[in-house]
Amino acid sequence: MLLEVKNITVHYGKSMALDDVSVGVAEGSVVSIIGANGAGKSTILRAASGLTPLTSGEIWFLNSRIDKMPANEIVKLGLVQIPEGRKLFPYLTVLSNIKLGASLRKDKADINKDMDEIFERFPILRERRNQQAGSLSGGEQQMLAIARGLMAKPKLLLMDEPSLGLAPVVIDELARVINDINQRGVSVLLVEQNIPLALRVANRGYALQVGRVVLEGNIDEFKSTETVKRAYLGG
Repeated sequence: MLLEVKNITVHYGKSMALDDVSVGVAEGSVVSIIGANGAGKSTILRAASGLTPLTSGEIWFLNSRIDKMPANEIVKLGLVQIPEGRKLFPYLTVLSNIKLGASLRKDKADINKDMDEIFERFPILRERRNQQAGSLSGGEQQMLAIARGLMAKPKLLLMDEPSLGLAPVVIDELARVINDINQRGVSVLLVEQNIPLALRVANRGYALQVGRVVLEGNIDEFKSTETVKRAYLGG
């Protein structure tokens, strides 16, 4: 297992955000976590990234325990998060934002090679490379956030609500990008309120309600359960 979130509990002050939650991501897979706003989905990603401390439980990545490690060391291992809202630097150029993703890397030749691959994969970013990031459309900004994340050389990419605010046609493109990333050897843990997107790209799914996992399984079983049909698919 690439990532193992084992029985974690997280509090924000006196409020419990997660209660004994376990999630696993196998190497080469795409795993989606679905649930209503406030269910605790993003807290799982923040905990795995070293941004939110655990009350109890453990998190393992590549057979190393990481829940006591600083966030920058976790990134170096290859666990990289694309945060909700993209968190770009709007007044820096597209190119500068992409380069920031490689800030912990040393091999310049390898960085340049990956930059060329990014521009092949996202030709619009090559066209816009000298524009300020804040001047891009929402969809272009999301592709830039993904490009920046990929420049950190992830083994596992954590994606927090990447479809937020995007038009349906851009969400279709986002699904293709996620599948392409996965086919090139990067595993993905996706948190989404857009249930059709989450179920379309995933091999495995988890459903969260009020800080607890209420359902999990491979994606075909997951989609066919009455709970998912009723709560999320209008069945």
